[in-house]
Amino acid sequence: MVSSQLVRGVLEGCLLAVIAEEETYGYEIMEKLAVNGFVFAKEGSIYPLLLRLEKEQIITSTQRPSASGPNRKYYRLTLEGEQQLELFRGKWKELSVAVNQILGNDGV
Repeated sequence: MVSSQLVRGVLEGCLLAVIAEEETYGYEIMEKLAVNGFVFAKEGSIYPLLLRLEKEQIITSTQRPSASGPNRKYYRLTLEGEQQLELFRGKWKELSVAVNQILGNDGV
């Protein structure tokens, strides 16, 4: 199992990347994360993070009707969110190169 401490460090950036693709709602975000290997990212970590990002104005939301129940809260990045995502991408690239070099996985 992947360390929860390690996951917390990258989950926010990955969540921003998913939202950057298109406006989306919480459950759909979890599904997209799971399809891409984040099967350990559950509601208990996603929704509090979405709430914090919204309070920090990194994302914004709108309520929309749902055909299958109550309204859904759709999220999109703000300008600040786009900047945060680009910052994360740069830092992740640096970190992954360094870790791969140390682990001997230069080509991975």
